[in-house]
Amino acid sequence: MKLRWFLSFLVALGLLFASPAAATEFRVRNTIATNLTSPWDLAFLPDGSALVSERDTGRIKRVTRNGRAVTVGTVRGVRPGGEGGLLGIEMAPGPNPNALYAYITTAQDNRVVRIGWNGKRLGTQRPILTGIPKSSIHNGGRILMTPNNTMFVATGDAADPDLAQDRASLAGKILHITLAGKPAVGNPFQGSPVYSLGHRNVQGLALDSAGRLWASEFGARDVDELNLIKPGSNYGWPVCEGSCDEPRFVNPKVEWSPTSTASPSGMAIAGNDAFVASLRGRVLWRVPLSGERAGTPVAVPLGNLGRLRAVEQAPDGSLWLVTNNTDGRGQPGPQDDRILRLTPR
Repeated sequence: MKLRWFLSFLVALGLLFASPAAATEFRVRNTIATNLTSPWDLAFLPDGSALVSERDTGRIKRVTRNGRAVTVGTVRGVRPGGEGGLLGIEMAPGPNPNALYAYITTAQDNRVVRIGWNGKRLGTQRPILTGIPKSSIHNGGRILMTPNNTMFVATGDAADPDLAQDRASLAGKILHITLAGKPAVGNPFQGSPVYSLGHRNVQGLALDSAGRLWASEFGARDVDELNLIKPGSNYGWPVCEGSCDEPRFVNPKVEWSPTSTASPSGMAIAGNDAFVASLRGRVLWRVPLSGERAGTPVAVPLGNLGRLRAVEQAPDGSLWLVTNNTDGRGQPGPQDDRILRLTPR
């Protein structure tokens, strides 16, 4: 407790982090798209447009910067229900991507699928990683492409907390796989896709400029988390929610308490700041980063947008922010759901 107090004191004095006022502030520049149904994630294309996943319809839409939204295909096998459905998406690497990767909930499991992309429409679909436990809640769902042409996959505990500590289970983990769905070279547990364990429900993944992996995670009742992820590390759930004194567990870099202030979903890192979209908190949090340290979260003043599901940095440096008021837990406005474009003030 004394160490935490001392670090907080240094932060207040500006000795560890720049003052929030010194960081780049963002504002809503314009609305990119409206009337989306339960949007969950977006992935940018080389021309600056983006593909958007709709959790409950299974559709992928292409959204241009001028607001045109066109359905380019429906992902097969999606069985929406509760928090499951068509979740995270990522484009294949390269200047002319030929595939879209998607995390989906089926009748049997959560899985990652590869779907052909010809620049205009979705094509042939095949699974690359299956058998991730599913439930009506805690399905995780975010995927993240790396510069080494591998993928991180965030899973939830599928409402069975003990699975998070079971290294043989894919639930409650961050996985690291190749584009073919095999365990990535250098994973901490030989022959296993598991990269880290002890997670309740990770829905945000982002790499900083040094290649460090950060993840946002839902707490149960008391504490939401922002974690710095290291291979083979255990983040404590369900033994710990937030920080604890168990040396075998890694403590969060940032905590939000109570969980009603955040419930963090998607995140992006732009410059030296992590931006975290929150659902119950209805806030876009900006968290200053300095190496392996994280400063005090500050709410970006954007007005009342409702529940926020995803945020991504566009090729032009702006942030695209996805609302999520049609997911069954929000109060939709007349144009919901929307994608908003944020630019520096």
